[in-house]
Amino acid sequence: MNSPDIILIVLDTQRADRLGCYGHTRPITPNLDRFAAGGALFEQAVSPAQWTIPSHASLFTGLYPTAHGVTQSSHSIGSGRPHLAQVLRQLGYETVGFCNNPLVGVLNNGFKRGFGAFYNYGGAFPSLPRNSNPWPWPMNRVAEAYTQFLRRISYPIQNFFGQSDLAFRVSLHAFLTPLWSKMANFKGQNERSVDDVVTFLEERETAESDRPLFLFLNLMETHLPFWPPGEFIDRVAPYFRDSKEARTILRTWNREAYRWAAPLAEPLGELESRVLNDIYDAEVAYQDDYLGRLFDGLARRNHARDTLTIIVADHGDGLGDHGYFGHAFVAYEELVHVPLIAHWPARLAAETRVATPVSTRRIFHTLLDAAAPTPELAAVVDEVLADDAPNVRRLSLRHTLNGRDPEQATAFSEVYPPLNFVKAIESRQPDLLRDFRCLSNRRAVVRPASADAPSAAPLKLIHVDDTPDELFDLAADPQEQANLLAQRPATVAALDRALGQMAQRVARERDAQPAGAAVDLDSDELLQQRLRGLGYLE
Repeated sequence: MNSPDIILIVLDTQRADRLGCYGHTRPITPNLDRFAAGGALFEQAVSPAQWTIPSHASLFTGLYPTAHGVTQSSHSIGSGRPHLAQVLRQLGYETVGFCNNPLVGVLNNGFKRGFGAFYNYGGAFPSLPRNSNPWPWPMNRVAEAYTQFLRRISYPIQNFFGQSDLAFRVSLHAFLTPLWSKMANFKGQNERSVDDVVTFLEERETAESDRPLFLFLNLMETHLPFWPPGEFIDRVAPYFRDSKEARTILRTWNREAYRWAAPLAEPLGELESRVLNDIYDAEVAYQDDYLGRLFDGLARRNHARDTLTIIVADHGDGLGDHGYFGHAFVAYEELVHVPLIAHWPARLAAETRVATPVSTRRIFHTLLDAAAPTPELAAVVDEVLADDAPNVRRLSLRHTLNGRDPEQATAFSEVYPPLNFVKAIESRQPDLLRDFRCLSNRRAVVRPASADAPSAAPLKLIHVDDTPDELFDLAADPQEQANLLAQRPATVAALDRALGQMAQRVARERDAQPAGAAVDLDSDELLQQRLRGLGYLE
């Protein structure tokens, strides 16, 4: 029995409710819908966190945010905590990453640990595969060497802007946002990265490698700022081209990065809401279009049937829902209900749909379980993970697919506010911090109304600072508009106990983990000198 090739695709900031396979009425995702129909779709996948850094740390470690401790941009995964790519590499996998989010690919937070090759499409000087360089030999070698030199200089600066509160607040200025978002490839080069992945897979076929493959791909297409090609805007929002007011609205939002995560002091206007939601959908349609080329490339491979492909979002996005924008502060469905699709033709039946709530942190356990099909390989996992090894087999999603969920159909989210955004709001609109409780930590639990029926309608309880705050029936009220907290005290008490037990468990896991290093670039004098030389500091 051989280990499968593994493809992990993270659709950064992708809401589940904007995909046809999750019920969106606009026909904008035919390729994703068709791919999902060929495998298993988890209808109630719950992200363990509401923003990029803690969510990716959970994908790479299998832990909830409190346990892994990576809840801010200044945190890193502890060196003693095995990373998914590290363990797969120990199992003999070739590990390669293609990443468009600089928070994942540029910051020194341990997310790249274990990858034999890691390509960053974000940042001022991206690191790309050689076949992505358009220059002929020997100019391509000269260009590559020069880019590597510039990258060594720029990465500390980009880390500084990602982790320094002062630099972060300066970068939010409306005048600077268009500059850094374009010049620093804030959203990466998503379509190009997909084409490079297709080329990589084709070349790997001809090389006939005898090692299994783990390929990680992060796409950031649906994150602000929104720049979908005109053909997709015309398809989704035909009014946009002829509406000066609509174009002004989008241009304003693309320039004002501060607003991308701040609560709304005033509700969005009718046209404003329409434009932002429609252009988000245009980005989704554009992403789906080039993903079609990747799916075609996967289908052409010799190992197509024995390739496990996981498609997931790290979180969703608020577009004015519940008075919030972006993905910084709340645990509502628009942020933590994410798509999760598993495609493995040799093992998973097509047209499989799973209603049981699951945490996407279990992707870690699922991939390692699939990668170690023999006792010899399982022994390697046991050795690397030590005391955590039993969880790999216990928490694998294969049990849920077989109708025996190990977590009693219960999934949690933990919301730690990004402190750099908190401080940005404090300097501009401090009243919003109080009015929208932006300083509060939140937890949410999602599970069926009946523990004996995992596919029963899911209920959701949200804690704010360890106090029950909202209860929703997600089947009857998917938009979370009717708070049932007062009407259903017995349900609140049961879910409150579940959240309390979860908090105790993750605290014990945290205490058992080696602490991650805090990256303090503000105190790096050499970096300060570089920034002054470039005019960023006085």
